[in-house]
Amino acid sequence: MITAISWIPKGVSKSLPSVVEPPSKEEIEEMIKSGALERSGDIESEEDDEIMDADAAKQDDTIAHALAAADALGKTPKNSGTSFMDITDGLKELDMDNYDDEDAGIDIFSKGLGDTYYPSNDVDPYLKDNHDDDSEELEDMTIKAEDSVIVCAHNEDYLNRLEVWILEESEDGESNMFVHHDIIIPEFPLCTAWLDCPLKGGEKGNFIAVGSMEPSIEIWDLDIIDEVQPFLVLGGVAEKKKKKKGKKTSVKYKKDSHTDSVLDLAWNKEYRNILASASADKLVKIWDLTAGECNITMEHHTDKVQAVAWNHHEPQVLLSGSFDHTVVMKDGRIPSHAGFKWSVTADVESLAWDPHTNHSFVVSLEDGTVQGFDVRTAKSDSASESKPAFTLHAHDRAVCAISYNPLVPNLLATGSEDKMVKLWDLSNNQPSCVASKNPIAGAVFTISFSEDRPLLLAIGGSKGKLELWDTSSDAAVSRKFGNYHSQKSVSKTEA
Repeated sequence: MITAISWIPKGVSKSLPSVVEPPSKEEIEEMIKSGALERSGDIESEEDDEIMDADAAKQDDTIAHALAAADALGKTPKNSGTSFMDITDGLKELDMDNYDDEDAGIDIFSKGLGDTYYPSNDVDPYLKDNHDDDSEELEDMTIKAEDSVIVCAHNEDYLNRLEVWILEESEDGESNMFVHHDIIIPEFPLCTAWLDCPLKGGEKGNFIAVGSMEPSIEIWDLDIIDEVQPFLVLGGVAEKKKKKKGKKTSVKYKKDSHTDSVLDLAWNKEYRNILASASADKLVKIWDLTAGECNITMEHHTDKVQAVAWNHHEPQVLLSGSFDHTVVMKDGRIPSHAGFKWSVTADVESLAWDPHTNHSFVVSLEDGTVQGFDVRTAKSDSASESKPAFTLHAHDRAVCAISYNPLVPNLLATGSEDKMVKLWDLSNNQPSCVASKNPIAGAVFTISFSEDRPLLLAIGGSKGKLELWDTSSDAAVSRKFGNYHSQKSVSKTEA
């Protein structure tokens, strides 16, 4: 399945990503000692340990039998009739002493391929083919400035990875989409956030933050291939101790870490070293990426916090939504302030600020509805309820994902467990459905509009298929928003 999608702005990725050198024996040993290669969630009970010990004993017994059999095969059985003289006679027949003097079967002046000489490597067809192969491989690995790059958080058969997709287009309008490289990650990914904070120096970086079933947040460098460790880890487990049978394992967390799954991440585009996180531990945290530590912890929710989002125009303002059926707006400069609260009708699945105004946001809910709010109607009295600007019965099941179009005002996409994606015109707070699609994704878990392509929507879900929907290909969308479609159309699906 695909659980999260992040678009990488065009021209940001390194044209030829670096290939990391495999870790040395000493580095591997150090990783083992530090516990970096262990999954922090692998906490086994005493009964599980006993079962594992029994299995290990059986395996050792099997190995012992195999070694004994191999040893027996290496020995000459008694009464086999084979003697040392038989072996000697066989070697004489091979005449190994005169092996180098035998005629190779090719005349010294023949015109066979064996003695073909080429004055340079450039005209040797065999070496030329090899160069062509190398050139093609180099071309495939090169990321052009005009290429679109998409990162998908993917899980399949217990394998967790980040897939880095390339969408390239030719001058004749043809497009090609393929996985450039992937990054194997240790835990089930739940959310991602791209960020350009220059963690390695320079003006900008190219990193992806990943939240998972574990309490840590991993920051991976997208300009490196075959990396086995994240560049930075925020929080996580510091130490685990197994107690006596019947008692839970004792877990010690790193300072200011989350203590449960990280459900959502939001990078601050204005303050580029700032990352917000939402967790099943009911907390919202604000991290300083350059320092690698948590600056602020907020405890204003009473249940799992499912979503967080920074305001596009007021970058200090943070929105969070929870399973406690509330949405809270707080100012990061005064985190002790209670902020403003709105009640909703069900568990919050996702939320998003309108990128075209500083006062509107939408919330998608577990009951299939989407509600819109205007912060200008918020009341300082927490006991007073601010009514939504609109309530939209968008889907038959949970609306897992929403995406405002960053370039087209009033265009909102919604994706649901009912396996549908819909496009809405929110003009005047009177939503109307413009188009809908039943993608190959299955239950839709994540959707995201491209910031470089006005009407291109990426879709991912339970079937693990990445799909790109060129929404301008829909007649109704083209009529209503076609003036924003200034680039070539694309419609591609993962094979």
